[in-house]
Amino acid sequence: MENVIIIGTGCAGLTAAIYTARASLAPLALEGRMPGGQLTTTTAVENFPGFPEGIDGPELIMRMKKQAENFGAKFRYGVVEEFRPGDPHRVKVDGEWVETKVLIVASGASPRYIGLEGESALIGHGLTSCATCDGAFYRNVPVCVVGGGDSACEEAGFLTRFASKVYLIHRRDTLRASKIMADRAVANPKIEPVWNSLVTAYITDAAGEVAGVRLRDKVTGAERDLEVKCVFVAIGHEPNTAAFRGILETSDDGYLIQKSGTATNIPGVFAAGDVADHVYRQAITAAGQGCAAAIEAERWLAASE
Repeated sequence: MENVIIIGTGCAGLTAAIYTARASLAPLALEGRMPGGQLTTTTAVENFPGFPEGIDGPELIMRMKKQAENFGAKFRYGVVEEFRPGDPHRVKVDGEWVETKVLIVASGASPRYIGLEGESALIGHGLTSCATCDGAFYRNVPVCVVGGGDSACEEAGFLTRFASKVYLIHRRDTLRASKIMADRAVANPKIEPVWNSLVTAYITDAAGEVAGVRLRDKVTGAERDLEVKCVFVAIGHEPNTAAFRGILETSDDGYLIQKSGTATNIPGVFAAGDVADHVYRQAITAAGQGCAAAIEAERWLAASE
């Protein structure tokens, strides 16, 4: 029987681990398919307070994990497959049931990809969802960004620092980004919008690296190939809530709903970070929610004794 189980080890989960460990609750933090969360794919974090020169994402995560371990937090690799609320709560981790008095869900969100054949094998081989991570690898070559929101426009603008040309591929004839972001993208001479277009296939070279994309015009139906060396997908994120749907209340797009503070609709279950936050999605806001969830969990345990 655990006092606290924390699902996820990104900024939210690790901050919750630090706070609950300092409260002598000896939390168990479960590391899933992406230990450390999305920050581990970020090379430079320049907006986390306390690091005036910036810090690598993986290093920041390692420091937070070490801090939690110093206070007595435990870590275990495993993916949560099922959740059964009760007294105690039970989670199935890689086929094994584990019991806990309190659960903090900080499982984050995963980037969405297009869903084309062979897509997963190309991730890291000319296909990515993180311009900050991989943009510098594509200097003086053409690349494309798929999407039409603020994130897509921001990624495209960032990539102009490196790429010779950035094609911004969008399925509509206008960007859905905020006006300032859209205007900035369209005005950039290195960004070329490709309107009313869908990516229908990836084109690869002899080494299995992305060499281009096949596009279909939604208006005319015509297809053409576009030569690019990397495809940056910016079409949103999917909250990692599969094990909790139908039990914990979610929004229409799958994010956990926080009822009061970080509490969910199940007593003794709290949510923190990108698994519940689809607005800010920043390392510092995730950390803040992890802190809040830990404090609320500690108070809930004290009141339940």
